[in-house]
Amino acid sequence: MTNRRAREPERERVTIRTVAAHAGVSVTAVSKVTRNAYGVSEALRKKVEDSIAILGYRPSRAAQGLRGKTHTIGVLLIDIRNPFLPDVISGINDVMAPANYRAMIGVGESRSQLETSLIESMIDYKMDGLVLVAPSLPADVISEYARQIPIVAVGYHDSGVKTFDTVNCNDQKGAALAVEAFQAQGYLDIGMLSLVAGNAHKVSVVKQREVGFRKAIRFAGLEERPIVKIALEAPDRENIMRDYINNPSRPRAVLCWSDLDAIKLYDIATDMGVKVPEELAIIGYDNSPTTSLRRIDLASIDQGGTHLGELAAQTLLSRISGRTDAVKLFTEPSLVPRSSLGRRDALDNPVIYFGNGKKAP
Repeated sequence: MTNRRAREPERERVTIRTVAAHAGVSVTAVSKVTRNAYGVSEALRKKVEDSIAILGYRPSRAAQGLRGKTHTIGVLLIDIRNPFLPDVISGINDVMAPANYRAMIGVGESRSQLETSLIESMIDYKMDGLVLVAPSLPADVISEYARQIPIVAVGYHDSGVKTFDTVNCNDQKGAALAVEAFQAQGYLDIGMLSLVAGNAHKVSVVKQREVGFRKAIRFAGLEERPIVKIALEAPDRENIMRDYINNPSRPRAVLCWSDLDAIKLYDIATDMGVKVPEELAIIGYDNSPTTSLRRIDLASIDQGGTHLGELAAQTLLSRISGRTDAVKLFTEPSLVPRSSLGRRDALDNPVIYFGNGKKAP
């Protein structure tokens, strides 16, 4: 049987020249509007944007890459499960969007081979720069990529890098703030629950928090307990936490390397009938949204994820614009006191300490 349906004519591809003709302006003018270039009048912008909307024009990023900038950046995340990351991404977008940049996100899952393949793909797609969030790659590998594309690493503590930029929160100070807050509430038996070392442990935020914890304990003259470490992928990690809580010699107060483990520890302790904070005080790290829920009310170290993202984006833009000297930026953490640290009435006027042992004004 013959198909009597008329074939729909193929839609002609809309190009920058099509938009220019429709708007009655030059191709250069359209290019300036799509790139958000300086000096474009509002009248010209409106005329071109109206034509773009009518015609359904989408600029070719690949073509822009051949001519120069694509106005796209890559953001590489290591573990998307961490609730701290949306704040970092939000901060990046808050800076990049007004600059007419789009962020494309890849997830490396802490696997070096996957990380390198994602970085190489982002380079192949002619992205203008990369933000790597807590990468697990060695500095020399990142440096080689940085010779091809501007790179800013967030949560990567290596003071010797010269080919790419780093943006970090002062993680040692964050851990010290937790120790001092425990002291202020009268806890002298303080432990830390951390993460099993990975390939990038020496440059990771986890390592810095462990260092800061040990320094603060020694500074206070307290008993230095071994830091307990649990692998993120350990199938029995919940049982390890139960054994930790059940141990008669466990510490009276615990700093967790991340809210991921602090919330889990809190939940397990409550399930086991251990009262928080009456029998076990807990401080997490990251001040993720879940910590403020009333049934949890977890004290946590806030490292300002949005601000870190903003700084990373601003630093990357300046690198894209031609800066060549390496920048190493640090932000300051703060403690958010909640009931897992002490009785609610005792936290109405909390005593907050800085990492040098002095009270905050």
